[in-house]
Amino acid sequence: MTSPVDVGPAVFADHTTLRVGGPVSRWIVARSEDACIEAIVECDDIGSPCLIVGGGSNIVCSDEEFPGTVVQIAPTGVSFTDRGGHLQVIAAAGEAWDQLVVRTLEAGSGSLAPLSGIPGLVGATPIQNVGAYGAEVSQFITSVRVWDRIERAVRELTDEECEFGYRTSALKVQPDRFVVLEVVYDLPLDESVVVDYAQLADALNARVGDAVGGQQVRDAVLALRRNKGMVLDDADPDTWSVGSFFVNPVVEEHVAGALAEDCPKFPAGNGVKVSAAWLIENSGIDRGFALPESDARLSTKHTLAICNAGNATSEDVVQLARAIRSRVFDRFGIELAPEPRLIGCSL
Repeated sequence: MTSPVDVGPAVFADHTTLRVGGPVSRWIVARSEDACIEAIVECDDIGSPCLIVGGGSNIVCSDEEFPGTVVQIAPTGVSFTDRGGHLQVIAAAGEAWDQLVVRTLEAGSGSLAPLSGIPGLVGATPIQNVGAYGAEVSQFITSVRVWDRIERAVRELTDEECEFGYRTSALKVQPDRFVVLEVVYDLPLDESVVVDYAQLADALNARVGDAVGGQQVRDAVLALRRNKGMVLDDADPDTWSVGSFFVNPVVEEHVAGALAEDCPKFPAGNGVKVSAAWLIENSGIDRGFALPESDARLSTKHTLAICNAGNATSEDVVQLARAIRSRVFDRFGIELAPEPRLIGCSL
């Protein structure tokens, strides 16, 4: 059994891709499933606030000191099993997501290639139902192993119990209940990918519906993401972000119909999904937009990413997000919702 490692005081800004956030008096790194549970139970037993983090790529943390313990989920380990035309992949929550994509490609499945280049860890993928370029992890997840902080037990949640939706799940709806320990994926043993996203098809000189080799898809996705500043790069402040700050809103058909024809629109189960980037740009906000005397700004490459241009604070980020959301609402009557989890702050 690996015990949790208490590394003492820390600062959120040093552990998040947005590079903002205040001090933490106690930061614990848990490198095994048992260590994760031990650290969390210790906090819950004494009633101390306990925040669970992974790679820090999808959280915005307050500048104020966090009044409790942060537990970093860091167990690793991956297994592959050939199930006769399908590849069962069992991955620990602390595995780097993009490295798992590479390993599944090497193992003969191209299914996860459209999800290449997404920062963060495996454990975050079912919480957010991570998706990009026509694919979502919920298409491939069969179960998620979690620690249930209410029942105080390890549970295996089926894909149905996860209640996946567009950028959401039961795990996200109850963020202080379930702690992801391990994820099980079922992937077709097929190196090719059916391209379902027009922008990706164009980048591949293919048509929507064509089957393309997984490595080709990965290379094209990484190029698209780099052009948008969506691949982490220490030398590029445009990538010091949480990726897309706002989710594409799902609106009623008459609301979508009132938008200009050039607004990207996609069928959704309960309405029409419209492009948040288009709404931002057409409300008069350009790439690189910033409020006066603030180091938080929109990326110069993509209007969906709020980035840290150097010395931004969490408050700088929140104020900019509020300004963008207000401008879009005033122009279109549509309220944008944040994609990252907000810790100690709100819009």
